Amino acid sequence: MARTRVTTPRTGRRPLIAGNWKMHMTHLEAIGLTQKVVFSLTEQDLDVAEVVVLPPFTALRSVQTLVTGDKLAIGYGAQDLSMHDAGAYTGEISGGMLAALACAYVVVGHSERRALHGEDDDVVAAKVRAALRHDLVPILCVGEGLEVRRDQGHVVHCCTQLDAALEGLSAEQVRGTGAGAGGGLVIAYEPVWAIGTGEVATPDDAQEVCAALRSRLAERFGPETAEVVRILYGGSVKAANTAGILAGPDIDGALVGGASLDADEFAQICRIAADVG
Repeated sequence: MARTRVTTPRTGRRPLIAGNWKMHMTHLEAIGLTQKVVFSLTEQDLDVAEVVVLPPFTALRSVQTLVTGDKLAIGYGAQDLSMHDAGAYTGEISGGMLAALACAYVVVGHSERRALHGEDDDVVAAKVRAALRHDLVPILCVGEGLEVRRDQGHVVHCCTQLDAALEGLSAEQVRGTGAGAGGGLVIAYEPVWAIGTGEVATPDDAQEVCAALRSRLAERFGPETAEVVRILYGGSVKAANTAGILAGPDIDGALVGGASLDADEFAQICRIAADVG
C-alpha cells in the first residue's frame, strides 16, 4: 500500500536520521545491520530522507567496504574524533583517518563524552574545528541536565553550548554548501535527562529549544546560514514518537540511540522521516 506523504515547512532542508550505535556491534554485526536497514527502505525513502549510521571505530572499514562496494544509498560516520590531527595520542582517532575511510559525519560533544570523559566546551570547539579541517560534517550535540530543565534554564544553557562550540567560525564554515549537500555542520539537541532513560521531550519542548538554536544561528551568522543548517532531536527516539517530534518546523531529523540497533525499528523511523520530508 502506498504511503501518504505530508509536506512540512522545512524550506528545502532534507531530513536526516542518524543512528548512533555507541559501543555496540562487531564489524560483522555492523555489516548485517546496515544491509537490513537499507533493504528495508525504498529508493524513494532513501532519496527523501538522508539515512546515516554511526558505528564504532572498529566497524567503520567494514561499513565503508559494504556501502561503496554495493553502492548503497546510506551514509556513515564516526562517533568521535581527536582534536589533534596526528601525534603521540595513544588511542585517539584523527579526522584525517576518518576522512581516509570516506566518513561524511562525526559526532562531537555528545553528553556521554562530556560527562564520562570530561570534555568541556573548549575541547568540543577544538573537535568541531578538527572535523571541519578534514571536510567532515560535525554533528554537534548540545543539551541540558534535569536540574537545568527544572530551573527553566534549558534554552540559555543550550545556546551557550552552541556559542562556545562555534566560537571563531565563519558563516561559510557553519553552513557549508547547504542542507544535505555536504560541508557545514549539523546540530543535535539532546536533553541529557532523556538519553537512554525512556523519557522523551514533548514535541513542544523539542521545538522550543530547536527554534531557539536556529534563532541563535541567525543572530550570529545571518538568516541565510540559519535557514540551511539542519537541527536534529535526540533522546529516546522511537518510531512511536518520531512523527510528533518531526512535526516541529525547526526539527529536521533525529539522532537515534538504542532504537538504531533494531533494524526494523530504525527503518520505521526513517520511513516516518521520509513521509514528513
